This record gives sequence, C-alpha cells and structure tokens, in this order.
Amino acid sequence: MNDRTTPSLVLDDGVVWPEDAVEVGRIVDAWGVKGGIKVMPFSSDPQALFCTKKWFLRPPEQAAGALSRPSAKTGAPSVAKPAAAAPARLMAPRFLQMTTVREQGDIIVGTAEGLDDRNDAEALKGARVFVSRSAFPTPEPDEYYWIDLIGLNVVNRQGEFLGQVADLMATGPHSVLRCVVPAAEGQDAVERLIPFVSAYIDSVSLADKRIVADWGLDY
Repeated sequence: MNDRTTPSLVLDDGVVWPEDAVEVGRIVDAWGVKGGIKVMPFSSDPQALFCTKKWFLRPPEQAAGALSRPSAKTGAPSVAKPAAAAPARLMAPRFLQMTTVREQGDIIVGTAEGLDDRNDAEALKGARVFVSRSAFPTPEPDEYYWIDLIGLNVVNRQGEFLGQVADLMATGPHSVLRCVVPAAEGQDAVERLIPFVSAYIDSVSLADKRIVADWGLDY
C-alpha cells in the first residue's frame, strides 16, 4: 500500500519520510535476545524487503487506546487487580537502518542500528514496515510488482469492465488477481478471481492503469 499522507515528514534523526513509501510488511515479534526482529511480508515474494537497508516504520493502526472486549462468561464476579505496566511500543514514525536481513521460513528476520536487546525489538511489535518504491530493482520484462497492479482496471477483450484489482493472492506457482466491481444501486458488489498468467492476461499497461484479460462476465 502506498503511503502519501505525510510526504514532508521529518523523523527525529533528520531522515525524511519518502513520498513514494510502500507498505511491505509488519513486525510480528522479537527475534533472539540481541535486538533482532521478525517481519511478516505482505507478498509471497519478499524481494522489496531486501532491496534496501532503509526501512521506515509506522505504529500499528490501533497503537493507542485499544480496549479488550468485555468477557461474555458468567459466574462469580471477578476480582479487580492492578494493571501491569504496558510494554513500551512504537508511537510515532521511525527510521530503521537495517544491518542484516534474511529469510527464515515464511518470515524475514533482521537486525538494525539502535536495536540492542530484546526489549528494543519487542517495542516495535506490530509496527508497519515501509520502503521507498524507488528502491525496488527494475523487474524483468513481463514481470510486475504486486503493488503496481493494485488499483488497475481490468477489462476483457470486448471492453467489458471486470473490476478493479483490490489485491493479489499467491496460489502455488502463480498469482491471482482479486478484481472487485463496487456495489451499485440495487446491485451487490461483484468479485472475480483471475489467474495472472499469460493464458488469461493479454496485456498490462501501468501507464494507462489497465489490464486486458481473456475473461467473461459470467465466469
């Protein structure tokens, strides 16, 4: 997801938040005891997390003021206890200069300057990870980053509107476009899943924000 809400944001260390920041993952936990972090990438191909050592963080979307849901259990009244001190957590955008980044199973693990112990890393749990789109390596011909396909309009060979790409899903060897036609008066929204393979995709134009697919309205 692109983040253009604060193009002139200057962080505490003087680094400017990039205008073309793209959200690529989320910190899910600490890794080890020396300040390492675990990151869950948003794509099955986490290349964006390896293309630069300059990461930008935002707090979790519900970083402050979250309340736990009241219990629905019945029985004896509960006994109130003093609340434990809340762990430190990220409350403002932050820059991370990564020192190491590598894959470990389905997640990414890494270390960064300024993260010296497990407490430092745990304070970032839930943080959203962004990188600059300009740092992405140039894809090969007929290859596209998922972030560039989201928002494109999909039509078939007859010019019929199949939907706008809401997101993509990895299904084995290929990706699938999830295309959505918004709800209209008296009609529900329509969702179509179109495999992003040459057998069904005729052309992709990022400049025109358009994908042409060999796909019917009734598929």
